[in-house]
Amino acid sequence: MKIRAAVLERFGSPLEVQELDLAEPRAGEVLVRLVACGVCHTDLYTASGADPSGYAPAVLGHEGAGVVERIGEGVASVAPGNHVVTLFSPQCRECEHCRDPRTNLCLAIREQQGQGLLPDGTTRLSRDGEPIRHFMGTSTFAEYTVMPEIAVAKVSPEAPPDRACLFACGLSTGLGAAINTARVEPGSTCAVFGAGMVGLGAVAGCRLEGAERIVCVDLSAERLELARGQGATDTFAGGPEAVDAILELTGGLGADYTFEATGNVSVMRQAVEAARMGWGLATVCGVAGKGETLDIVPRFLITGRRVAGSSFGGVKGRDQVPEFVERWLAGEIDVDPFVSHSLTLDEVNRGFELMEAQDGISSVIEFG
Repeated sequence: MKIRAAVLERFGSPLEVQELDLAEPRAGEVLVRLVACGVCHTDLYTASGADPSGYAPAVLGHEGAGVVERIGEGVASVAPGNHVVTLFSPQCRECEHCRDPRTNLCLAIREQQGQGLLPDGTTRLSRDGEPIRHFMGTSTFAEYTVMPEIAVAKVSPEAPPDRACLFACGLSTGLGAAINTARVEPGSTCAVFGAGMVGLGAVAGCRLEGAERIVCVDLSAERLELARGQGATDTFAGGPEAVDAILELTGGLGADYTFEATGNVSVMRQAVEAARMGWGLATVCGVAGKGETLDIVPRFLITGRRVAGSSFGGVKGRDQVPEFVERWLAGEIDVDPFVSHSLTLDEVNRGFELMEAQDGISSVIEFG
């Protein structure tokens, strides 16, 4: 079938919306008609050429929500007509990692996905007979996409896709960092560095877990106000004084749980230094730049602080994303403030521009 999609032809150049061929789903695959798709920083990171694992040409996009149109042989967990959220982090439910509660990093198709291929080592996207690679196993900057069955989460048809798509990456990453990775305990004190999509999700996750005090740190007064709407009890402007402000607020001891959601290694260090002596846990969610390293003074670790990394918030997508969506529909999570701009596919590069200008939280592409 012929589809329109946003193609990354060359790193550092705008995406080009053009007509491509999309083949039918094969065994274990599904054809999804995209209804909405978020524009995420990871898409921009890859398009810029900063991602050492990036490749081109490829169809970018990974925060998708849509409807299953057709299924390949052997697909049993979804059927045509089902509403789904795309998962760049799949869940086969069978590999060693999927069966272990300690991680969500499925091993089933990791190698092929990293090469821009579907599980059988080929692509369904092409142009004039030449293969075009998939991105993160999803390629949702397109009217339709073919994906592995294990990379779609079936969600309630009552969930508006232009909101549900945010659970495909950033929002679930923040929620999961608090709920799965840190396992925030009721009555605790938390500090979140960064009030973008991931950070705001972490604030909401801390609230859902019963944290008594939630501090949010960001450079933007507007974003800090959004953080208060998600449950932050205290807010501070970002900068060199942020750690001292948190220590003062906590009697000099630090927060029980801290979260870094900026990708800035100096902020990651602040998250460690703001964690409580004795048992503080600093969870790193942000993706640092190519070649950057995190510098931690060992004394902070020797005195009991710990550091954890969190990929997609430790979320096992097919199981937990539908649960998050249900909590949103039940009124426990307010998603509306996260959608700042509604765009068409032809305006995808505008989404990158808005992101670089830090204009709002998220831009969502809606397909007619």
